[in-house]
Amino acid sequence: MAEEFRYRGQTINREQIAFLREFIASHPNSSRWKLSRQLCEVLGWRQANGALRDVVCRGLMLMLERAGEIELPPVRWRITGQSPSTRSKPQPFLMDSSRLEARLGELGPIDIQQVRRTANEPFFNSLLEHHHYLGYEQPVGEHLKFLVWAGGRPVACLAWSSSPRHLGARDRFIGWDASARKRNIHLLAYNTRFLILPWVRVPHLASHILGRMAKRLSCDWQQMYGHPIYLVETFVDRSRFGGTCYRAANWTRVGETTGRGKDDLTHRANRPIKEILVLPLRRDFRRLLAG
Repeated sequence: MAEEFRYRGQTINREQIAFLREFIASHPNSSRWKLSRQLCEVLGWRQANGALRDVVCRGLMLMLERAGEIELPPVRWRITGQSPSTRSKPQPFLMDSSRLEARLGELGPIDIQQVRRTANEPFFNSLLEHHHYLGYEQPVGEHLKFLVWAGGRPVACLAWSSSPRHLGARDRFIGWDASARKRNIHLLAYNTRFLILPWVRVPHLASHILGRMAKRLSCDWQQMYGHPIYLVETFVDRSRFGGTCYRAANWTRVGETTGRGKDDLTHRANRPIKEILVLPLRRDFRRLLAG
């Protein structure tokens, strides 16, 4: 019997498991969904914006049930599309896909809109699904989505999410220890997708958008989640891209990924090794993150 478990960077010990068993037993009429929310209320487990961390809580309880440590009530209903294997793909939208070729100064006003939890979110998802080489994946945890418009037409999409917890080159660049990383990892954001639509041919547009994003992302994150962002990062597959637009927007190369992924158990590379680029959003980012 394991003395403790690890989940999303947290250690779960025998005393906490015993508390969970008693809590579940004292709420015999609660569903799994309701149990997770009740538990978050009791423990004060909330995001910075006040929302309950019930999704993370359910993940923890499922892990402990699979390990035979707790027994959850039977599943009462299944939400269609909840599993990545059953979730329907975003459908294509009809739009003007004629070639857009111009100089940056000729493009007119460029409008960047945060579209998560708005009517334009399905449109954003569709654009990534049908025009980005990696397609669309539903993010987990904190994330924001941005649509970029020019002349009434979409020209680009950017997706941002929570950063990976362990990234050696980045961690050495910041200079934080394990406890500071655990405490402040939520103050980083990861650029998971950046798409210039394939019919758009505007030199320097990508670096211009990245520069604009750097000025506003922290405020948008603060508004949605109740905390700022001090450093952003991304991965570049050098077999496909040179990362030129990021460098032109003052991003810095700090190293490479190991190619193992976050769920690696073999300690061997099983995916492409990618370049790690970062951009501090505050000059005193090291003091704020590592202090």
